[in-house]
Amino acid sequence: MAEYDYDLFVIGGGSGGVRAARVTGALGRKVAIAEEYRYGGTCVIRGCVPKKLFVYASHFSEAFEDAAGYGWSVGESSFDWPTLIANKDREIERLEGLYRKGLTSANVTLFDSRAVLVDAHTIELKATGERVTADKILIAVGGYANPHASLPGHELCITSNEAFHLETLPKAIVIAGGGYIAVEFANIFHGLGVDTTIIYRGKEILGRFDGDMRRGLHAAMEKKGIRILCQDVFAKIEKGDDGRLVAHTKNGEVLEADQVMLALGRDPNTEGLGLEAAGVAVDHKGAVTVDDYSRTNVENIYAVGDVTDRVQLTPVAIHEAMCFVETAFKNNPTKPDHHLIATAVFSQPEIGTVGLSEEDASKDHEELEVYRAEFRPMKHVLAGRDERTIMKIVVNALDRKVLGVHILGPEAGEMAQLLGIALKAGATKDDFDRTMAVHPTAAEELVTMYNPTYRIKDGKRV
Repeated sequence: MAEYDYDLFVIGGGSGGVRAARVTGALGRKVAIAEEYRYGGTCVIRGCVPKKLFVYASHFSEAFEDAAGYGWSVGESSFDWPTLIANKDREIERLEGLYRKGLTSANVTLFDSRAVLVDAHTIELKATGERVTADKILIAVGGYANPHASLPGHELCITSNEAFHLETLPKAIVIAGGGYIAVEFANIFHGLGVDTTIIYRGKEILGRFDGDMRRGLHAAMEKKGIRILCQDVFAKIEKGDDGRLVAHTKNGEVLEADQVMLALGRDPNTEGLGLEAAGVAVDHKGAVTVDDYSRTNVENIYAVGDVTDRVQLTPVAIHEAMCFVETAFKNNPTKPDHHLIATAVFSQPEIGTVGLSEEDASKDHEELEVYRAEFRPMKHVLAGRDERTIMKIVVNALDRKVLGVHILGPEAGEMAQLLGIALKAGATKDDFDRTMAVHPTAAEELVTMYNPTYRIKDGKRV
């Protein structure tokens, strides 16, 4: 039997890679992990965590306005961007330290280096040129922001990575994209007082989400003052004589801004990783192809997280990592469960969703019952804010099983997490109806909609 330096070598120190390394190390196996930038990966360093801190920061502008309706005199307020950046950086540094501590506590060897595959069992550490071997290798290098290199002037633009480190807060920004990242950053910058525009090639923002959520958020964002240009794309980006950027669109719009942000998706970070040398297969996008157990076509090499381009969410990468450990080191082959994943968009208002949209459910089910409520949350009444909450339950009429629940409104993400448990357990609409309401809450609407708002039969509303 071949002798290797490590039982497991993990390439990539993000959420999935760190979890796999730490749990495997805690089993008493000899484990190493390599990360070329900072431990924590996209989520902790340049994604979910700093973004949510920015979201919190952007909420205060509305909170100060609303306070008057509740009898508070806040007085003159101001926002200091460098303070937010410094405090954010301090928190990210603390979290990275916890990731490192968790690994070392599990006796995992850390390499602060880019690592590439030499063959199916050999890894080269580029920082030193050292080569090490491993029985099993896990690829968990995540993805990177698509730079849209075919766009003239793309080098003048920023991505979400740079947005977290801008020296000054722009007075105006144009954001290309209509997904999570574009929508969330549009709300963040607007909440911080930035003149904000979104440009998106689709007919409506947030493709694949339920139509009521998409239209409801679009209307709410425009009412706040965010400009949304759909069915249009950039033609070129130029720098004006005054140093500001000028974005020209295919439809003839000319948009001036201090920053142009490209939020056009993320691609698997596999270039130059040595996958060819190890014989690891990738798809047309460069994503590592894996089977139901996260195994590549090379017997001892696995991959989890965004690099596989299955479901690009941090909790999914962590779940896949745990299933990998069960499969590779506990003799318990376990498939990641990608069904009914609850998710949230931290826009203003938020979207929380789990299960099938009305549009998708109508394609696969003969008859649906749709329960829908729209109202002004109690929180906004005294504040005088006319922002609407929309709640929607999609039910299979044949067996009353709840297929999807979708919420637009305050704390929608928190509600979606708990709804995910109910739908995962196979809850029916009767289960919802039997559940006592918590009053007064917005969430009580989910258990007090007793009669369908409308039905859908053979894909048509009746």
